[in-house]
Amino acid sequence: MKRYIYKGTKKLRCGYTTGSCAAAASKAAAELLLTGCPVGNSEILLPNGEKIPIPIKESHLTEHSAICSVIKDSGDDPDITNGILILAEVFLIPEETEILGGKGIGIVTKPGLDQPVGEYAINSVPRRMIKTALQEIAEQHEYHGGFRIVISVPDGEEIAKKTYNPRMGIQGGISIIGTTGIVEPMSNSALIETIRTEANIRRKEGCEILLLTLGNYSEQFLKMHLPIPEERSVCCSNFIGEAIDIGISLNFSRILLIGHIGKMIKLGAGIMNTHSHIADGRMETLVTCGILADVPVPVLQKIPECVTVDAALDILKSAGYLEQTLSIVTQRIESHLKARTGDTTEIGAVIFSYQHDIILKTSLADDLIQHIREEVSS
Repeated sequence: MKRYIYKGTKKLRCGYTTGSCAAAASKAAAELLLTGCPVGNSEILLPNGEKIPIPIKESHLTEHSAICSVIKDSGDDPDITNGILILAEVFLIPEETEILGGKGIGIVTKPGLDQPVGEYAINSVPRRMIKTALQEIAEQHEYHGGFRIVISVPDGEEIAKKTYNPRMGIQGGISIIGTTGIVEPMSNSALIETIRTEANIRRKEGCEILLLTLGNYSEQFLKMHLPIPEERSVCCSNFIGEAIDIGISLNFSRILLIGHIGKMIKLGAGIMNTHSHIADGRMETLVTCGILADVPVPVLQKIPECVTVDAALDILKSAGYLEQTLSIVTQRIESHLKARTGDTTEIGAVIFSYQHDIILKTSLADDLIQHIREEVSS
């Protein structure tokens, strides 16, 4: 696809979503079925009204159907679905348009996803794109009947094991997704949408408290120190602010955040996206908290030279100022979290370091942990 965006100084090529690929394959198969003539490119309408051509890999006409395939092109995005084969088999039926999943398409098993439980994991926007594409072909060739479309991905079941699908309640294959039809390389929107989807599942399950973790360290902490199943949590990675906003929008009454101090320290400066490309501020935050804890200047001057937070904590510990500095760090984290939620939602945090065997908690953390345990056991 000859469309590019810039991320910083890099020029990156855009790609197609699985939904666009499914729509293009469906349209090509419908045209082959009605005319007997294969097409090299299938032009589809994106949700924004733009039309784009997508190359068709293979076309095959059977006695009762037509099958066309598209190679998923994610551009310069490191998408696990890049290069997979997406097939559409189209049948003529008396009326309406039916969209089904075949081999490699997952089945929804939990409420809170785009499709209801028991339905194939082909999301709403791709379904509309497929129907629009087939309606266009029907009108073009004056066909007044209906279509049955079966979307399949031969390698979908194996690919799905490397994604969040099983945890999110999509079993047996991948999802056909996409809201714009275009994959923007290194886009945060897909990651944030995954957080929203998983949080919505927890809400539909009846959870009143949103439990957020930052990654593997946080999930290990849950197993080692809190008897809370990993699947009860939602991983927000670096997107702490967005995850909190999602929790509020989904009407969770409370939010608990659990993370390693290496990332959580940034919250002490109000940094809600903890990716290093966005901001750092770790050592600056520790120095500020050290000043408020009356740490001597010669000790504070050593901290900016540290590469990791744990290394800086070693300096504070050796000087005898670790406990009072971390107390102020915890207060500042709590203050910034409360500023993010305002009066809408109660929020707490647990901050830990394996190296220093410390567990810090904001004022509401223990109460939130207890309520989560009660939810799990009920």
